[in-house]
Amino acid sequence: MKKGFSVFLTVVLLSGAAFLFESCGKGQPSASPNSEVGLVFDVGGRGDKSFNDAAYQGLQMAKDSLGIKYQYIEPGGGSDRESALRQLANQKSIGLIFGVGFIFTDDITNVAKDFPDKKFACIDYSYDPSKPLPPNLIAIEFREEEGSFLVGAIAGLMTKTNTVGFIGGMESPLIRKFQAGYEAGVKYVNPKAKILVAYAGVTGEAFKNPAKGKELALSQYSQGADIIYHAAGVTGLGVFEAAREMKKYAIGVDLDQWNEAPGYVLTSMVKKGNVAVYDIIKQWKENKFKGGTAEVFGLKDNGVDFVYDKNNQPLIPESVYQKVEALRLQIINGQIKVPTQ
Repeated sequence: MKKGFSVFLTVVLLSGAAFLFESCGKGQPSASPNSEVGLVFDVGGRGDKSFNDAAYQGLQMAKDSLGIKYQYIEPGGGSDRESALRQLANQKSIGLIFGVGFIFTDDITNVAKDFPDKKFACIDYSYDPSKPLPPNLIAIEFREEEGSFLVGAIAGLMTKTNTVGFIGGMESPLIRKFQAGYEAGVKYVNPKAKILVAYAGVTGEAFKNPAKGKELALSQYSQGADIIYHAAGVTGLGVFEAAREMKKYAIGVDLDQWNEAPGYVLTSMVKKGNVAVYDIIKQWKENKFKGGTAEVFGLKDNGVDFVYDKNNQPLIPESVYQKVEALRLQIINGQIKVPTQ
């Protein structure tokens, strides 16, 4: 075996789920107990160019800077989530397990209770302060409404038709936070603006339907919207197709989505799931993992933001950028309270 870095991948089909192991190191025959990280992706899986890819970036960051090994599973359907978590928890080598997405809330809570010797973390956990978390589980939450407020302000300041749109994936309390923040931002800077709202569905499948996303976006553009913000996972890729077709603007989510429609992506509301995954892994690696708690990432924590770089700077006037930056400070300082509903 050559010294240095080696990576190997193994794909196995388990109960309809794609199971992948990626290792970093010198290729020892077996890993020590509780030394690896496991992760189960949300609907859409790797390659969604959004939420799941952000989580995967966090794994990669931890591999590169902390030297961790990891495994991940992409469920084939909703019923696979709990079984996928249990597959990882049953492996002696895995000590920390992530569930990616609010749909994991009940499943990861149950599995954490059944495996008290393992650590768990859930991104976008639907946290209820009245219900204590298992002591080995961290709930990771974001103030999506704050970042959405800022991109809403951009849309409100830049619309030429005084009509903008919002397209959500699964209608749920989490995605309504995106909607509420966006609407509040639009109305704060442009009280007369009209906001069209549509959702792709009421189940997890609503996050992986680009055709539906395009259909909804074309409808909103035809009703006068010249800017549409999506919070819809893979479904949002259809929004970008519609933007290119209609030569209108779209606003991306979770990651910088400029490359999905260069010239037509006004900005993206960046939700730094990669930073959250990395931070939790680092805590675990340093024996500082504190379960039974909720960690919340907002503007103040640099957990959410909007994209303003060399690509989209020509699209956004400097005066608009400066106004939105002033709003950022008012949110951080508590002068503006952004609604979540």
